[in-house]
Amino acid sequence: MNLQTLQATAKEMVAKGKGILAMDESTGTCNKRFKKIGSEETVEQRRAYRDLLLTCPGLSNHISGAILYDETIRQATLNNVPFPQYAEKQGIIPGIKVDTGAMNLAGHPGEKVTEGLDGLRERFAEYRKMGARFAKWRAVITIGPGIPSHACIQANAHALARYAALAQEADLVPIVEPEVLIDGDHTLERCYDVTRATLRRVFSELAVQGVAFEGMILKASMVVSGEASPQQANVEEVARETVRCLLNTVPPAVAGIAFLSGGQGNEQATAHLNTMNRLFKSLPWPLTFSYGRALQQPALETWRGKKENVAQAQKLLLLRAKLNGAATLGQYSEKMEKEAA
Repeated sequence: MNLQTLQATAKEMVAKGKGILAMDESTGTCNKRFKKIGSEETVEQRRAYRDLLLTCPGLSNHISGAILYDETIRQATLNNVPFPQYAEKQGIIPGIKVDTGAMNLAGHPGEKVTEGLDGLRERFAEYRKMGARFAKWRAVITIGPGIPSHACIQANAHALARYAALAQEADLVPIVEPEVLIDGDHTLERCYDVTRATLRRVFSELAVQGVAFEGMILKASMVVSGEASPQQANVEEVARETVRCLLNTVPPAVAGIAFLSGGQGNEQATAHLNTMNRLFKSLPWPLTFSYGRALQQPALETWRGKKENVAQAQKLLLLRAKLNGAATLGQYSEKMEKEAA
């Protein structure tokens, strides 16, 4: 493990005014989204869409890194430049999703544990040769009656920690993503309690496995009301409770925190991030974004699988990247949305 390399990469990933593009949807998820927009569900269409994302002019002004899927890291742009090399040339750090998905947790109905540790050391070596400089592993924590259980939190935290240790061994910056799902009717307070318990266990396990906090990124979910809750917290409440939770759980040495959008609306995710950065100026770590749908959705709906729509779709992707980049500085406003419209 070269800690200097890890620190330098992590610092670059959370550079001021920039965030990380999550474009690591599995083949199944990608095809579902293509079906909704009336696009063919083929390897070539997935390649064309990923090409649209990465070749977007000016994207590197607001995007520091891109999380790729196994299929994508092995593909090339439509001009036949391997995606990792193309991204690197544009000033966008290529990364790779390495978990193999969340499976049912034995003995715990309604709960999941993420798998993919078998053979991971060898996969890391291969991805490193392909040009990846960071990795991502996602765990999912569901809030519901009697859950999450301690067993679920523990199992996922342990897997995240073992993954992170292997990533750093391979000189890849681990993005550690324990997502507390927005599904459900839970209150803001309940989300706070579950998120705090999850993050405490995750960092405890990371410490046990010897992970260097200064060479990792936390991909955190925000503390929000469940999407079916009759009591929906406002933007400032979400911002304050999220930061309070992070201050109570995340070591100051962590290189940075990149939020997932987790089912929030595009503008809502941007507003929450902006309010955190506007209200809190002297946090131990930078707060940025690692959004998937909240960056891609307008572009995907405009593209609809047609070449003639690529340029307009890229303009919409660049706009959302720019607005979220402004949010990392606390400089975003609703007025900017209206002006863009």
